[in-house]
Amino acid sequence: MYIAENIIQGKNKVYKSILLRESYREGGKVKNRTIANLSHCSELEIEALKYALKNKYNLGDLINLKEDVSLEQGASIGAVWAVYQVAKQLGIEKALGCDHSGKLALWQVISRVLDQGSRLSAVRLAKEHAVADVLGFTEGFNEDDLYGNLAWISENQGEIESRLFSFRAPSASRDIFLYDVTSSYLEGEDNYFSAYGYNRDGKKGKKQIVIGLLCDGNGDPVSVEVFPGNTQDMKTFFSQIQKVSERFGCERVTFVGDRGMIKTPQIKELPQDFHYITAITKAQIDALIKQGVIQMDLFDVELCEVEDNEGHRYILKQNPVRAREIKNNRLAKRQRIEAAICKKNDYLAAHARARVSTAVDDIAAMIKNLKIDSWIKVQSDQRHLSLLIDEAALEEDSRLDGCYAIKTDLPKSAVSKEVVHNRYKDLALVELAFRTCKQSFLEVRPVYVRKEETTRGHVLVVMMAYMIAKQLKTAWTGLDLTPEEGVKKLASLTCTKMNIKDKATCWKIPRPRKELKELLDALGVIMPLALPHKDINVDTRKKLPNSRKRNIVK
Repeated sequence: MYIAENIIQGKNKVYKSILLRESYREGGKVKNRTIANLSHCSELEIEALKYALKNKYNLGDLINLKEDVSLEQGASIGAVWAVYQVAKQLGIEKALGCDHSGKLALWQVISRVLDQGSRLSAVRLAKEHAVADVLGFTEGFNEDDLYGNLAWISENQGEIESRLFSFRAPSASRDIFLYDVTSSYLEGEDNYFSAYGYNRDGKKGKKQIVIGLLCDGNGDPVSVEVFPGNTQDMKTFFSQIQKVSERFGCERVTFVGDRGMIKTPQIKELPQDFHYITAITKAQIDALIKQGVIQMDLFDVELCEVEDNEGHRYILKQNPVRAREIKNNRLAKRQRIEAAICKKNDYLAAHARARVSTAVDDIAAMIKNLKIDSWIKVQSDQRHLSLLIDEAALEEDSRLDGCYAIKTDLPKSAVSKEVVHNRYKDLALVELAFRTCKQSFLEVRPVYVRKEETTRGHVLVVMMAYMIAKQLKTAWTGLDLTPEEGVKKLASLTCTKMNIKDKATCWKIPRPRKELKELLDALGVIMPLALPHKDINVDTRKKLPNSRKRNIVK
């Protein structure tokens, strides 16, 4: 590595750039590439870097220099540098901007990938990693600055998402968009969006928020939106149409959404050149069977297509694996009821004064809660309970097990049934994004934010962190490492603080060992040998209590 100074004579101005560059060999030829732009560094900082590069292979030689040089244990740099480079590759840094607010936002995204927590923990994390120098901070920050920055992110969300979308063009799909919603329950004090609604986490009695995620055809997020916790899925749909049309400038679009998302009222109000791919409910399939549009034996075909009188296409398929799952689930529910009845019968036999009607009501409520009351009932003979199975109703309930029908208005001449089917199955990519953000190490739940703008900002931060995590997962698949595992390994790469008397301070970065180099190579990331260091004050306003300090020491 070496420092190159370039001077370009412009029309009315002389442009000077200072670059950290590296020579490498490719195909028998020597080439050069830029590692970092050092034009913003002072002369003293550049001088310190030259000292570090001159003695790059032996730190001990620095001690013997005539200049007064001292070395100190430095901060972790491997993880933050790698994640930062991936953020640049994805256009996240460009979308956020390079001013102080943009750098604060970028650190919030990176810190979410490194280690999850509140804004307070993000500041403490910044003290462990060489964040200020890697991201080029010129002023310090604390947790209040990060909370305030969430509001800035929210205010600029439209522009940020537009820049991200434009950065990916033309690789981003502009004609297919995947959309789905999820809910995230809340803990602690009320959030601006908190409300009781259909809770997908199964947390009864918990208020929640609703999150809508819009992805391109590749499953890469392009926009995220927060709704009150009692918002119905279909009521979130039209805001996405507006985004795609106005914010992203797309004119011919097909939306792919689940059966609860795109219903007849939404379909009727779609703008011209906007199409849809969705699934229909079991009740709607039954209605089409009664109308003669669909025959049951069509589901036995690998992939079948029918069309109704209004020109709507239906692509039919049966998933045998899903059919077995439904059958086994139905059997498991029946066994739960049978076990509950056995306990009730034992109780009734041991307690002569116990009411049979109460036991019957309890079992009936359990059956209804399990949603199997259409074919199973509880009956009593004196003080003995038993099940009554309606075999005809059971057969009717199970005849569509594993069967699904995809509905679209796309003409056959434009899109085949195979493509329609595959596009709908791509919704699994959105579901994967939700699982990653909710259940993995990203942890979207806004436990630490309550205001409208901070909640929106927090969710957008998590979306951008997911983009990075997705890239890490793809790159490290061959190394059999999760993003979390890889980041922890890279965090072990620490630098040495080199102080040169009357000059400047810089970070001296060691060459990564083989395991870490493999991680970096998979990402296409090169570690510099040195970076300038500035004394930027990054500290929390809230101090740890003595009890916490003792625990950390332990």
